[in-house]
Amino acid sequence: MHNHFQRAEILLDALPFIKSFRGSKIVIKYGGSAQIEPRLREQFAKDITMMYMLGIQPIIVHGGGKRITSVLEQMGVESEFIDGHRVTSKECMEVVEMVLSGEINKEIAYFLSLNGIQALGMSGKDSLLFEAKCKEGGKFGLTGEIKSANPQVLEKLLEVGITPVISPVCGDSSGASYNVNADIVACEVAKALKADKVIFLTDTLGVLGKNGELLESIKASEVEDLIQNGVISGGMIPKIRSCVDCLESGVKKVHIIDGRVEHSLLLELFTSDGVGSEIVLC
Repeated sequence: MHNHFQRAEILLDALPFIKSFRGSKIVIKYGGSAQIEPRLREQFAKDITMMYMLGIQPIIVHGGGKRITSVLEQMGVESEFIDGHRVTSKECMEVVEMVLSGEINKEIAYFLSLNGIQALGMSGKDSLLFEAKCKEGGKFGLTGEIKSANPQVLEKLLEVGITPVISPVCGDSSGASYNVNADIVACEVAKALKADKVIFLTDTLGVLGKNGELLESIKASEVEDLIQNGVISGGMIPKIRSCVDCLESGVKKVHIIDGRVEHSLLLELFTSDGVGSEIVLC
């Protein structure tokens, strides 16, 4: 009988969150172990299904850096990075597009469809969703940054109950393709749709303090000090700055959570404690 009460308490704890998030748009950056390990992939699909059935509109943006590096290695092409950014040559860009838009994107959309979600795979090039240009004048080759967004196709998909699954390959008016960081694309999607939340699934607990403790809540105004003091470093710097940009553009809250935790999405959204770091404007 005690177990029954515990289950009821869990459901009651989730109730105000379910009410609050019903009808909201939530952008999810899907990457890391949650995207690679079969068990975590299955749980991710179930989490998205639960969110969808509870009236949330999920929008998924994915990366695939490890798979790109693996395919390039098989082809005998060495990956080059500058300041943590991949240098995308023309040869590399062909592999990036093949892996992200051709392989990973369709696999995620298909897997979600098998779990009861109407999902459609697309890239930033489809329906001119994003227009991109070379990052820092071509310093990183065909690694790009977003110039403008055209979110109408996403809005129409959401209106008819279809979950978009977006590859971060974008284009320009000349027909060129660009490899854009998936974190950046997730934030640009959120800004364009005026999303309620962005959630980053990562291979870390969240944002960690000087002593390795989890920083459960961070104000946007604190971010630059944390960077200057070395608390936030490496690849977390562009991610956290993208989070601040989202907040300053109207997104209500950003979360960085551990995608290695089973059902981390549901735990972050529907429990009082959560499982990661939240970044808020004030």
